[in-house]
Amino acid sequence: MVRRGELTDKAWARIEPLLPVADGRGRPWRDHRQVIDGILWRLRAGTPWRDIPERYGPWQTGYERFKRWDDDGTWAQLLEEMQIKDGSLGQVEFTVSIDSTIARAHQHAAGARKRGTTAGRSIRSNRKTGRRSDGPAAG
Repeated sequence: MVRRGELTDKAWARIEPLLPVADGRGRPWRDHRQVIDGILWRLRAGTPWRDIPERYGPWQTGYERFKRWDDDGTWAQLLEEMQIKDGSLGQVEFTVSIDSTIARAHQHAAGARKRGTTAGRSIRSNRKTGRRSDGPAAG
């Protein structure tokens, strides 16, 4: 059963030949299709790696394969191949994920000069009288 967002048989048939094959050394690899479905689930959901559902295998496998294929250019090769073939047919559909998180820092956190400081002392003004004092604000 193919779940929403998982690779269809047609999509899998197109990308399977482009994926690295095991060289026979070490432990056998977990099924590429299962791991890719887990990676795609994680990218779509925007969750931490540890939250990948168990049906996609251990989260560590998904993370390691994602990282390894990013480092060796496998993801770039897959994307390029799909864009060239589908683009020439006019069938490219891009899905864009935009994160609208904004983290604002106070101006002083960015290294801005603090207002009213001279030689390491802060000068405070009395709001009622408008006069400045060198000492701590009177309570």
